[in-house]
Amino acid sequence: MLSRVADSLYWMSRYIERAENDARILDVNLQLLLDLGGEADAMQHWAPVIASLEETDLFDSLYGAADEASVTEFLTLQNKNPNSIVSCLTLARENARTTREQISSEMWEEINRLYLFVQSEAARKLLLSSPHEFFKHVITGSHLFQGVTDSTMTHGEGWDFIRIGTLLERADSTSRILDVKYHILLPSGEDVGGNVDTIQWMAVLKSCSALEAYCKLYVSQVAPWKVAEFLITHQEFPRSIRYCIDSLDHALHRISGVDESRYANEAERLSGRLRSDVDYVTIGEIFEFGLHEYLIQIQERLVEVSNAMYATYCASLA
Repeated sequence: MLSRVADSLYWMSRYIERAENDARILDVNLQLLLDLGGEADAMQHWAPVIASLEETDLFDSLYGAADEASVTEFLTLQNKNPNSIVSCLTLARENARTTREQISSEMWEEINRLYLFVQSEAARKLLLSSPHEFFKHVITGSHLFQGVTDSTMTHGEGWDFIRIGTLLERADSTSRILDVKYHILLPSGEDVGGNVDTIQWMAVLKSCSALEAYCKLYVSQVAPWKVAEFLITHQEFPRSIRYCIDSLDHALHRISGVDESRYANEAERLSGRLRSDVDYVTIGEIFEFGLHEYLIQIQERLVEVSNAMYATYCASLA
């Protein structure tokens, strides 16, 4: 496969996953404010969203304060934000357009349909009148694209590069969602375990579409360390950091054809080492090290894997 094609497929999937994550975070934050009612501090709940995405400087240059209207616009329809929903879907569509011969017609139709929706006047009106329905449309469109991809595309190298993009973006997003609650929204000592704290941790689970899966395992106990353990170390939940890293390492080895017990390049060495560390770490060790510090380290190591993969497969664009 040409490195140019591999790069485009990789970024196409990353941008779609990023748009979905933006929609999920915004939707859950809006629902959280409704659940908290009079107890909510709007500034406290919107500024951390921007901080978690590392977009504070750009946001401050465009808006005066982080409130519902400004943050929603910034992450949905703001063309000056390269990571907004509309920007991500525009870039995803462009990458799909340049690889039309590699993807199925159903994939192209699905991504084009989602792109045209967010560009339409109807979408802008829907965002104002019913934000939940707007975000639901974006999330459903992303899920449809992933389902169509798995069902209509040959599961060869191209499919593996698409998977790698999705998994890297998803692991990074889960780490940021978890970190913003723990590091920025962590309540004072007397509030830990209280109603507000429980609602916030439930929102963290909802942001990762993990609440129902979590409750089946832990019933009705929403505890910070259990939420962190589930989202970091669960082996079978598709949005946990461990699941994403395990699947990422598997996809990289599928491309090279090398057994997973060995490595053929720097990307596989880094992913294999990260996989081993996450597979064997305990939640006690994570909290002893520091949850925030651990999540930052995960994000940095994911960037290292991404850079190594680019150097191995995409640097010599052809």
